[in-house]
Amino acid sequence: MESPTTRVLAVLELLQTHGRLSGSALAARIGVDVRTLRRYIAALEELGIPVLTERGRFGGYALAAGFRLPPMMFGNDEALALSLGLLAARALGLADAAPAIASAQAKLERVMPASLKRRVRAIDETVALDLTHPPASSGKSEALLRLSEAALSRQRLRMRYRSEQQADSERDFDVYGIAFRDGRWYAVGHCHLRQGVRSFRVDRITDLQALPQSFGRPDGFDALAHLTRSLATLPRAHVIDVQLLTDIDAARAALFDTIGVLEQHEGHTLLRVHTDNLDWFARELSRLPFDFRIIDPPALRDALRRHVERLSRLATAPVLTSDG
Repeated sequence: MESPTTRVLAVLELLQTHGRLSGSALAARIGVDVRTLRRYIAALEELGIPVLTERGRFGGYALAAGFRLPPMMFGNDEALALSLGLLAARALGLADAAPAIASAQAKLERVMPASLKRRVRAIDETVALDLTHPPASSGKSEALLRLSEAALSRQRLRMRYRSEQQADSERDFDVYGIAFRDGRWYAVGHCHLRQGVRSFRVDRITDLQALPQSFGRPDGFDALAHLTRSLATLPRAHVIDVQLLTDIDAARAALFDTIGVLEQHEGHTLLRVHTDNLDWFARELSRLPFDFRIIDPPALRDALRRHVERLSRLATAPVLTSDG
C-alpha cells in the first residue's frame, strides 16, 4: 500500500509532466478522493512548491509558470556510490526488492546527463561483487570509474602499479572487468607486460592513462570467477591433490571458494590446493562430511594423523571440576 508521502510526490510528478489537470482527474490518477487530494496540494505548498489552484466547475491545478525542480546533479564519487549501491542491492538477491531497484535505476538514468549515465552503465556492466567479506582496503573511486569505463569501451590503459614489495612497474593493460572479493577491489584483464590474464589490486594502482588502442574481450568472461581461481592457485610451498568421494556440487557446498580448484571425475571430485600450511589443511579436511583420499603430498597424511590423535586425546581427557 502506497504511503501518503509517495502519493504527494506522485501529484508533483503528474503536475510537472502534464502542466495542468483537473482536481477529479488528478485524484483519479493517484487513487484518492478530491478532499484527500486537497490535503496533498496543501502539503506541496508547505514545502514551498507554487501550486496554482483554479476554482469553479472547470478548475484544476497547475504549477506556477517556469517552475521546475532543479535537476539532480552528481559528482563522480556520488555517481560511483549510487551505482555500487544498486549493484550491491541486486547482488543480495532480495526478490521483493528487484522491481524497486529497477525503478530507482530508471529514474536516475532519466535525469542524468549522458556522460554520467555512461559511467553508471560502465559500473553496472563491468563490476562483479562478492559481498561475503567487508572491505579490507579502500579502493580509489576515480580508479574504479576509469577502469570500468575502459572495460566498457574496450580502451587500452597504461597502468603504473606498486607491488606488495613496494616495487613500481608500468604496463599496458586491457581491463576485462572489476571484481570485489575478500574485502578488496581487483581489476582483471590482459597484461601486456606478462602476456596473460592477470588480476591487480585497485588500491595499488598509482596511475592510469588512456591509450588510443582498443581491444577485444573474451566472450562470456567472468572477472569474479577468474579472480577466485587465481587466488586459489597462487604459488605456495605445497601442492595438494585430494580425491573427494562426492560430486562437485556437494564439494563446493562444503568448501569455501578460494581453497582450491575442483574438477569433476567419474566417481569422485579432484581437489587441488596450493598452501604453505599442511596442518591447517589437515584441519579443513577433518571437517568434511564425506570421505576422501589423499594423493599428494605424503606429508599431508602425517599432518592429518597428528590432528586425529590430538582430537582423540581431547575426547578422552577428564573434565576439570571446581571445588567451589
